[in-house]
This record gives sequence, C-alpha cells and structure tokens, in this order.
Amino acid sequence: MKAHSYENAFLITGGIVLAMCASALAYATFGMGMHLPGRVAQIDPAKVYQTPPFNKPGVRKIGEGRYEVVLVAQAWAFMPAEIRVPRNAEVTFTATSVDVIHGFDIERTRVNMMLIPGQVGRLTHTFREPGEFLLLCHEYCGAGHHMMYGKVIIE
Repeated sequence: MKAHSYENAFLITGGIVLAMCASALAYATFGMGMHLPGRVAQIDPAKVYQTPPFNKPGVRKIGEGRYEVVLVAQAWAFMPAEIRVPRNAEVTFTATSVDVIHGFDIERTRVNMMLIPGQVGRLTHTFREPGEFLLLCHEYCGAGHHMMYGKVIIE
C-alpha cells in the first residue's frame, strides 16, 4: 500500500509540473507576445553580399517612425556593428548569416533570433527606453565567439 501512495504522489507532482510549464508557455506566447521570428526567404550563403538588401547592410528609414536594419552575421562580427535608431521607432531587423549559425540577442529586450546561413529572418521591435544596448551572439560560433558583439543605440 505504501508503494501505491508514492506512485500517486509522483503522478500528481508530475502533472502539476507539466501544467505549470504549459501555463508558462501559454503566458509567454499570448500574454507577452513572444514568438519565433519569421523565415522570410532562403538565399545562397556564398552570395549574401551580392544579394539585396544584404549588399548594403545598415539602417534605413522606411517611413515615419519606422526603420529597417539589414544585418549580416559572419565569424566573428555583425555588419553593421553599431545600430542607431530613435526612441519609440518601430524597427524591423532583417538578418542572415554568411558562414555558420550565429545568434542575435539585444540585451534587456525580447529581440532574439537564430541566424542560419542563407536563411533570412525578420523580427520587429519598438524600443521604448533610450540608451545603449549590447548586441550579442548567443550561439557558439568558433574561437572568436567571445569577441562577436555590437551595440544598439536608442537616441
């Protein structure tokens, strides 16, 4: 009879933990609006710098209060390494990698993408707080990984 009560306790505890994990996932998805960045297109990784818009990486104003950042990751740098946009602007990041899988994470924000060679990812974010934010590669990409960073400056 004692073994039966241990089994019940284990099943109840497992069910509670599973329900808590499912609740956290639902809250992050619907309550906080977190989702995976969209896969926009696939391009040849060997021709990234010849393929628009990646032939001219940088920041472009595309409308009133709207900006596009075209970003390329390669071992061990982001192009551009410095991004400047005004506060409260809607910023759409269009990014890819040239060589290996890289990460794209802007500290203190929900901006976080995995950059896969030749796969074009897109993510939009509005920066409400002014300041300087560190842009990091969060996927190990080789011996110089620790040197792969940039900055986002919100003016």
